Amino acid sequence: MTIAVLGATGMVGSRVIGEAGARGHQVLALSRKPPDQGPNVTPVAVDANDPSALREALTLSAPDAVVLTVRTLPVDQDFLVGATRTVLDVASRLGIRVLVVGGAGALRSPEDRGLPVADNPAYVPAEWRAVAVAGTAQLRTCQAHPDADWVYLSPPALLEPGDRTGRYRRGTDTLLTAADGRSWISAEDLAVAVVDELEASGPERHTGEVGRIRHFTVVHCDESPAGRQAVRRRCAPGR
Repeated sequence: MTIAVLGATGMVGSRVIGEAGARGHQVLALSRKPPDQGPNVTPVAVDANDPSALREALTLSAPDAVVLTVRTLPVDQDFLVGATRTVLDVASRLGIRVLVVGGAGALRSPEDRGLPVADNPAYVPAEWRAVAVAGTAQLRTCQAHPDADWVYLSPPALLEPGDRTGRYRRGTDTLLTAADGRSWISAEDLAVAVVDELEASGPERHTGEVGRIRHFTVVHCDESPAGRQAVRRRCAPGR
C-alpha cells in the first residue's frame, strides 16, 4: 500500500513510518518539516494548520490510506478537530481509508462503562483532562462522517516509547489493562497495531453484525506464563 502519515515527526507517527516501511509499504511522511527515514519513505512538506494545503497534498498523492497522528501541547482542540475534518472530507471524496490515532479519553471505564475515561480521575489526572476531552471531540468528528472509511484507535491510558514486542491485546471501546494492572503500551507496539489494522481485510474488519468496528483499543500483552493466566486472552502477533 501507499500510506500517508500525518504527524510524521511525532512519537507515534515516526514509529508508524518505520513499521510500515519495514513491511514494504510505500510511506508518505506529511509534516511541516518531514523526515526522510528510508528508501520507502517520501517526505511531503505540508502544514496541517492549512486546510487547503492539506487537502491539496492528499488529493495529489492519492494514498491508499491515511494515518492521522497529530497532537498539540498545549492542547488545541479546534486544530485537532479541523485537521480531522479536512482529512475525512478528502478521504470520503477520494475513497481513501483513514486510521485516526486518537486518545484514551474517548473510551469507557472498565469498572463503569457509563463513565468516560476522560471523566475518570483514576486514569486522567486533572492536568490532562483537556487533552482527553479533545480526543473525544475528535472521535465525534469522525462519527459525523459516516460515509468516510475511518477507524479510530484509542491507545491505553499510558503510551510511551519502549520496545517492539510485536504483540498486543485488542479490545473495542472499553479501556484495557495489562496483566500487571496498568493500562499501557509502547509506541512501537501501537505502531504494529496501526499497520496490522491497515493490512486487515475481509471478515477481520467486520463485527459480525451490521457495519465495521469503528472504535478499538489495544494494550500491552504480557507473554509470560503469569501474564497469560492473568489476562486469559490470546495476544495478537504483529506481521
